[in-house]
Amino acid sequence: MTDLRTQLHGLWLPLVTPFRDGKLDETSLRRLTRHYCAQAIDGFVLGATSGEGMTLRDAEFERLVAIVRDEMAAGRRNVPICLGLSGADTSRLRDRLDETADWPIDGYLIASPYYLRPSQRGLLAHFEALADHAAWPLALYNIPYRTSVNISNQTMLRLAEHQNIVGLKDCGASREQSIALLRDRPKEFRVLTGEDANYLEALTDGADGGIVLSAHVETATFAAIYAEHKRGNHDAAQARWHEVAELTRLLFTEPSPAPAKYWLWRSGLIDSPEVRLPMVEVSSELAAQIDREIERRMKVAA
Repeated sequence: MTDLRTQLHGLWLPLVTPFRDGKLDETSLRRLTRHYCAQAIDGFVLGATSGEGMTLRDAEFERLVAIVRDEMAAGRRNVPICLGLSGADTSRLRDRLDETADWPIDGYLIASPYYLRPSQRGLLAHFEALADHAAWPLALYNIPYRTSVNISNQTMLRLAEHQNIVGLKDCGASREQSIALLRDRPKEFRVLTGEDANYLEALTDGADGGIVLSAHVETATFAAIYAEHKRGNHDAAQARWHEVAELTRLLFTEPSPAPAKYWLWRSGLIDSPEVRLPMVEVSSELAAQIDREIERRMKVAA
């Protein structure tokens, strides 16, 4: 395991969870892990939004982590793993932290409690209770358009003082709020964008990296954007961004991760584009659009 605080930067991949015939597709999962471990990614998030974590059974969660860690060991490349957890009941989440305390992970990505819409005091107490209890460090996940509650910067800065809260996946949908947080945060508190379409913009504003679904496709380009930006080659980063900017829109044309799974299936990385209800596979119209884009990119690469 690694020190998550020092590793939470760069390009992280929120790995999709492959299914086939209603079950976890372990063969495809192993193939995905081998493929992305050979790419310039800096970490995996497992079982979060892109991984359809809310549809996974407890045993599937555990198997997911075990397979990814096993494939990393076989390939002799180890990158940190954050396990995505979500829920609206603080007590149940504390139990989940206990159940996963001895898993081979490096930390948790924990979203705000959904549906209940707690106050800022409630959010503060919720996350502090989890951080006090967790065996592994926490990165928080602010995504108000899914949870219906926004973690204010005042609350986030209080939480950033906790020794077991090390960073944030920022999907706050307010650039002004994000810039203010980047300005005022403690030096060691890491902020990664989770908004694919704003990846370069967030890096320019001072974010430490991104957790980017679209990096399942053109992984090397997303890694190069980060590398060029970090070296101060902003024109080169912008040029590489132009190669994938439209991709970040295409893969969210319909609810994620169905479009990405369809692309990975057409590319041969997974054996089925299957998602779990209430998610459904992409429409025939989007499938045709993705097929055309895959063909176009293959011609450019040739």
